[in-house]
Amino acid sequence: MAATTPAPGGTAATGARGGDTGGSDARGGDAGESGTGEGTGRGGTGPRKSMFSSLRNRNYRLFASGQLVSNTGTWMQRIAQDWLVLSLTGSSTAVGITTALQFLPMLVLGLYGGVIADRFSRRRLLLVTQSAMGLTGLALAVLTLSGHVQVWHVYLMALLLGLATVVDNPARQAFAAEMVGPEDLRNAVSLNSANFQSARIIGPAVAGVTISAVGSGWAFMANGLSFLAPITALLLMRREELQEVTRAPRGKGQLRDGLRYVARRPELLWPIVLVGFIGTFGFNFAIWLTAFVDTVFHGDAGTYGLLNTLMAVGSLAGALLAARRGTSRLRLLVGAALLFGLLEITAAAAPGFWIFAVLLVAIGMLGMTINVTANSSVQLATDPAMRGRVMALYMMVFMGGTPLGAPLLGWVTDTYGARIGFLAGGLISAGAALGVGLILARIGGLRLKVVLRRGRPRVAFVERPPRKKELAATG
Repeated sequence: MAATTPAPGGTAATGARGGDTGGSDARGGDAGESGTGEGTGRGGTGPRKSMFSSLRNRNYRLFASGQLVSNTGTWMQRIAQDWLVLSLTGSSTAVGITTALQFLPMLVLGLYGGVIADRFSRRRLLLVTQSAMGLTGLALAVLTLSGHVQVWHVYLMALLLGLATVVDNPARQAFAAEMVGPEDLRNAVSLNSANFQSARIIGPAVAGVTISAVGSGWAFMANGLSFLAPITALLLMRREELQEVTRAPRGKGQLRDGLRYVARRPELLWPIVLVGFIGTFGFNFAIWLTAFVDTVFHGDAGTYGLLNTLMAVGSLAGALLAARRGTSRLRLLVGAALLFGLLEITAAAAPGFWIFAVLLVAIGMLGMTINVTANSSVQLATDPAMRGRVMALYMMVFMGGTPLGAPLLGWVTDTYGARIGFLAGGLISAGAALGVGLILARIGGLRLKVVLRRGRPRVAFVERPPRKKELAATG
């Protein structure tokens, strides 16, 4: 299946610090700059890569082709699922509960999924998880087409899908490095996201037409059958061309080892904290868009599909731009997260449909910039033997926070309206970006400087001047 993040990941949604690449590429410097990584702006800009360099690899071409088909089905199911729940209940809170149940297993069991992804063949794990995900889609199709579907059936299928993603997400994220190697990892992460967002353009539009013409059940059926494509791609891969990865042996304390590893490295810890806030409170578009369509713009499933498609256009543009970058700077991550929150605040007050729609394009672009930059910077700063556990923690906070944020923001949306719900998500996202940015700047010995040139303010982080005690110690 596609990433459950825009992710998410997907959501969209994926280095190799400890032996695969040099430290400067992943962190902007040596251990002396470990506190800020590339977020300090002191690292090199890196060479600009071909936008599609990862596609030179046959295994990755197979993987990307299969994912494009599956991603399209996934987006069809997402739209159909949200609209079906709203139709059955008339409640944004119920939509939030469905989303929460899908991501609850990641919150509770996500780290265990990372241990499994580090211990076993990721290709074999993906064969199992993709098959399980396909079956959940087919089961929901049978229930809907037979006329027996109830909201608890949708809740149950969402929960089972979430259990499969516990292993699927870290395995699929880490499998990218096995297919393309560290030199093309950033590009592969970006193209994975572009793949997901390309399907996001097609899927909602097709889903809107399908739901209006023949009902939600056929959208679920299309998603279930779409998993045949990635399963076939995995079976056709040349295993001898995959990068060798040392598997973690069975042992005690592997979860604690992963947590300690992240806690000791600010260039991993703070990006994960930031995407946790953004994922929990800023990415609840299933709730907000259904509410805006239903109560603000008085549209239908086709309108909902259109808004999702427009957001996907922005996300695709953000992913393709990221594919051309040679580095993943943390200052870009923080800046994109701040602007993302501010645009959500602006969209909450949008006076008309088309202004709201245009803002969604920009929000989609920034959301994907956050996702790709955080994902690739974390992977490239992680030792390959720890990558499954680190990415499990990353996905756990990015997606696993949804069971906390979705019902809460669903309740806010139901109680105070769609605009207040969207505003709340934007305020929290912007606040988290400011907080993490200031922490990274302090760790890196930087301060905020505002320069007025020709009447135009310019904001930048600059080196903090040494204190008197520091000067005396070096004198």
